[in-house]
Amino acid sequence: MEFRTIGDSELEMSVITFGAWAAGGWMWGGTEQGDAVEAIRASYDQGVTSIDTAPIYGMGKSEEIVGEAIKGIPRDKVQIVTKYGLRWDLAQGDFYFASKDNDGKDIDIYKYASKESIVEECENSLRRLGTDFIDLYQIHWPNNTTPIQETMEAVEQLVKEGKVRYAGVCNYNVEQMMEAAKYTNLLSNQVPYSMVKRSIESEVVPYVLEKGMSILAYSPLERGLLTGKIKPGHKFSEGDHRADLRVYSDENIKRVNVFLDKIKPLALDKNATLGQLVLRWTVEQPGITIALAGARNAQQAVQNAQSLEMNLSIDELIFITTELNQLELDLK
Repeated sequence: MEFRTIGDSELEMSVITFGAWAAGGWMWGGTEQGDAVEAIRASYDQGVTSIDTAPIYGMGKSEEIVGEAIKGIPRDKVQIVTKYGLRWDLAQGDFYFASKDNDGKDIDIYKYASKESIVEECENSLRRLGTDFIDLYQIHWPNNTTPIQETMEAVEQLVKEGKVRYAGVCNYNVEQMMEAAKYTNLLSNQVPYSMVKRSIESEVVPYVLEKGMSILAYSPLERGLLTGKIKPGHKFSEGDHRADLRVYSDENIKRVNVFLDKIKPLALDKNATLGQLVLRWTVEQPGITIALAGARNAQQAVQNAQSLEMNLSIDELIFITTELNQLELDLK
C-alpha cells in the first residue's frame, strides 16, 4: 500500500481508503453487518489503514460498523475520517431530500452545520466509533443557513479540545474553500471524481494544487459502473439509489462498456481487473491524493487494495486518457 500526506499536516492516509457508505446500507439496498466488518478488516490486512464514514450512512450504522471493525487495532495504526452536517433527526437548516431509513421509515434529510449541532454530532460519532478522537472531520455538504465562519470555528474548537485532529470539507467549491480556510487549517476537499465525472479538473483541482491541499476522490468507480460488471438492463435491489441515476441508463452503460473494452487488454496485461486499473489511473491524476473505494465483502475489499500493486507508465496513462476523452455520455 502507498501512503500520502494530507495537506500540510502530519496525517498520512492510505492512497486507497475504505469508503463505508455502502456498509451502512442506506441507499444501497441494505447491508450485512458481518460482511461489512469483514470487508474493513480484510482491507486493513492489505494495508488500507484509512476509513471514511459518516453519520448519515445508515443513520449511524456505518460508524457503528467501523467502530466494531477497528476494535483491537491500535488507534494510531488507523485513520478515521468522518463527517457532520447532515441531520435526519432534526428539522433545521436546508431541507435536502426525503428518504427512507434502513427499516423503510420515512425520513427528511437536512443540511445543518451550526456550532451546537456540530458539537452534538461529534460526541455521537465518537461514541459510535468507539474512539476519543477523529483524524479528519469534514462538513458533508455546504449549509446555506449557517455562516461558514461559525461552522469552521466550531470545528477549530474541537481541534483545540483534542476531539478532532484536522479539518476538511466535502463538496465545496473554490469560493467556499477560500472562506473556510480563513477560520481553520483546511487540509482537504472530498469531492466526486471518476473517469466519467471530471468537472473538478477545471477549478477545484487548480486551487487545491496552488494551496497545497488534498483531494479525497469519492465514487472513483462510479458506484460500480467502471468495473465493467454492469450490463444494460441490470436490475438493482429495492432501495438501491443507483437505479435512478442518469449515468446508469442503458445507453450510458453501453458507451462506458465500449470504452472499458478498449482498455481491458491493458488490465489483462497487468494481471489486474478493470476496477483496479481505474483506481490506479484515478490516483495518478493531478491533485487526487486519495481514492475512496467501497466494498460489500472481503473479496471486493482485497481487490481494491491490490490496485496499487500495479504501476502505469506515462504512455499507458496517456493511452487511457486519450480513449477516455472520446467517451461521450448523456447525463441530461
